[in-house]
Amino acid sequence: MSHENKKGKKKQVEKEKMNQKQEKVEETAKEKTTENAKLKYRSFLRLPGDHILYHPALLFPALFIFWYSKVDNEIYLAKQKEVLLSRMFNVECSNDYKSEASKYPECIPEKCGRIVMDKLVSSTETDVLLKIATNGLNLGGSDGGASILDLHSGALSKGQGFIDIYTLPEAKKIFNSADFAIYKVAKTKIQHAVAHNFGVPSDKIYLTKPTFFSRMTNVSAKTIHDEYWHSHVDKETYESFHYTTLLYLNDYGRDFEGGRFIFNDQNNVKTIVEPRKGRVSMFTSGSENVHAVEKVQSGTRYALTVSFTCDPSAAISDPIFRAKQDKQ
Repeated sequence: MSHENKKGKKKQVEKEKMNQKQEKVEETAKEKTTENAKLKYRSFLRLPGDHILYHPALLFPALFIFWYSKVDNEIYLAKQKEVLLSRMFNVECSNDYKSEASKYPECIPEKCGRIVMDKLVSSTETDVLLKIATNGLNLGGSDGGASILDLHSGALSKGQGFIDIYTLPEAKKIFNSADFAIYKVAKTKIQHAVAHNFGVPSDKIYLTKPTFFSRMTNVSAKTIHDEYWHSHVDKETYESFHYTTLLYLNDYGRDFEGGRFIFNDQNNVKTIVEPRKGRVSMFTSGSENVHAVEKVQSGTRYALTVSFTCDPSAAISDPIFRAKQDKQ
């Protein structure tokens, strides 16, 4: 073997020894890193029974469950800042609702539930309806925190009772036939949306009473009519109701605080709709949709309730402008 060959072979052996030594160092470092990671996660979170959660993949679900319980099981169907073309949340129809609705087979919904739509009623139409509400309610108003105006019957909250707004001379100065035409346009849009979303013919659901504007403030309640925050079922309060809708006329978080709409579901889950100007919320009126409105903390909340029945005998006509005229 030549001198050069011996020298080359020696260098190759030395190189292989260095590579082995480097691999051993890297393996030791890797083992230390893994051990440190285990210790880090081991000390970060412990579960009941002293079971230790240290796997990163399990960390996020655990924190999510913790956060969910801290907000009292609140989930959002619609937040104020969202703009929703349509969002539906299905719920099982209650037996009482199915039993009653079975009298009107063409009116039974494909599925019970809740729907929110933000592009159904235009901003111009909403502005007109808000003007009707503010101008009309300013002619009366409850002594407590909740006032209503029903354009069909003329009922207007006044003090601790009600008056007929159409008997007031001022009514003809704040209402006109164009306002009532806009009301009818908005009502018809909502009626068709209810029919489409719940899978029933639009000519098989009818406007029913009461249909009313509401104004809510943080003034203390004076009568039971002012206590709007109690959980209830619309079908129990108003027998003719089969589909309830709400059109919000101003904004939660801007025009008022509190006043969110809450569905009270099983296991203490609260499903929330935050009012947004022009937002329409619609739902089946049975006990599958127990609900309430939070107390308004500040500001003034305006909304329009428009409800529909399957019972033709409970139908009402669209409200018409009928302010008392001065004698000639």
